[in-house]
Amino acid sequence: MTPEHDKTGGVDARAKAAAAARKRKMGFAIVAGVAGFLIIMGLVQRHSAYVQLARETAHDAVPVVQVIYPQKGPEERQLTLPANIAAWYQAPIYAQVSGYVKMWYKDFGARVKAGDVLAEIDTPGLDAQYAAAQANYNVAQARYKLAQITARRWKALQGTQAVSQQEVDVQAANAEAEKAQVEAALHDVERYAALEGFKKIVAPFDGIVTSRMADVGDYVNAGRGDVDSRGNATELFSVADVHAMRVFVAVPQDYADIISPRLQAELIVPQYPERTFKARFLATASAFNPNTRTVTTELVLDNKSGELWPNSYATATFRAPADPDQLILPEGAIVFRQEGTQVALVDDSNHVHLVNVALGRDLGTTVEVQRGVKKTDRVINNPSAGLLDGQLVRIVKGTPGYNVPPTPPASTASGSKNDTRAMPEDNRPMPEAGGRP
Repeated sequence: MTPEHDKTGGVDARAKAAAAARKRKMGFAIVAGVAGFLIIMGLVQRHSAYVQLARETAHDAVPVVQVIYPQKGPEERQLTLPANIAAWYQAPIYAQVSGYVKMWYKDFGARVKAGDVLAEIDTPGLDAQYAAAQANYNVAQARYKLAQITARRWKALQGTQAVSQQEVDVQAANAEAEKAQVEAALHDVERYAALEGFKKIVAPFDGIVTSRMADVGDYVNAGRGDVDSRGNATELFSVADVHAMRVFVAVPQDYADIISPRLQAELIVPQYPERTFKARFLATASAFNPNTRTVTTELVLDNKSGELWPNSYATATFRAPADPDQLILPEGAIVFRQEGTQVALVDDSNHVHLVNVALGRDLGTTVEVQRGVKKTDRVINNPSAGLLDGQLVRIVKGTPGYNVPPTPPASTASGSKNDTRAMPEDNRPMPEAGGRP
């Protein structure tokens, strides 16, 4: 091979080696670039994930709350209380004389008129005393007549030498004393005559016989009624006037302001569960029972048909206008703490403020708030026990049918801030991990 050929071949070999070296360097550069890119992408992704995790951690660290607005109370106040129905008049009748029941004439449920004879009492002892009183009266009258005749005779001899003035005066005084004895004997006769009248037990007024404790042959005591074998005294009869009924209701102090002459009540009695009876105001005690803090209120109820009976139990429902400015909140929105009764409000920056409130009547699932909140206040519903004053919160929507009332028709729906039927979720950005918005 010639030197020229050797020289040319060497040049080509060196050129090929240089090209291969450049290719290797380029490959290394590409690999290094790809590796660097991957490393940078990994770092960027890790940083992005860290930032996202920090954001989510800060977001989740803020308590989630649901807010409502105070609502207006009901337009009508309704109160249901137990009631007792009593007769317009009801009188237990006792014996005024001692003796044995001769006969009774009216039984349970009998309708009677005033003066009707209910029973008769046989009183042999009283009859004897009455006869003795009449005999004593007759004797007193005879003595009085004799004293009068004697006094007139002595009066005729007055001024003569036959009698003295003293003797005349003595006879006149004796006549006056006998007159007094006659009057005393007459009063005694009248007393026994009155007792004789009590031998007949009569109805004091028109009504119904609600009880009869007397039977033929029973011994009765004067003023103590029927005495049984154990010595217990009971009334002989009980008569009730049921043309109208009195209804007694113990109204709690919280509702005493509804009592007025215009007060009415709807009554339901167990024997007529599907019927309603109207009762109207009659009187009130105007004083509270210190043990129950209730006031006895009396209503009147017409009962011409006699359907209602004395001593019945009833349920009375009162209705009265409510305060139109009264606000109410669910019981779950009330917080009971050492500082007192509070609610948690949320301001425009979504920070919590615990404020004290004064509560009124308990309406069941809601309670009246007398002071402490306004219609425009955002109140946290069912706040957690660990909620702190000044704490940042995140507002979310409530669950329809659970803590958000159903949305009314479009004609009555409102999107104003005072509308408490729905609360939109607060979509404002939450603070970053460092605490800056």
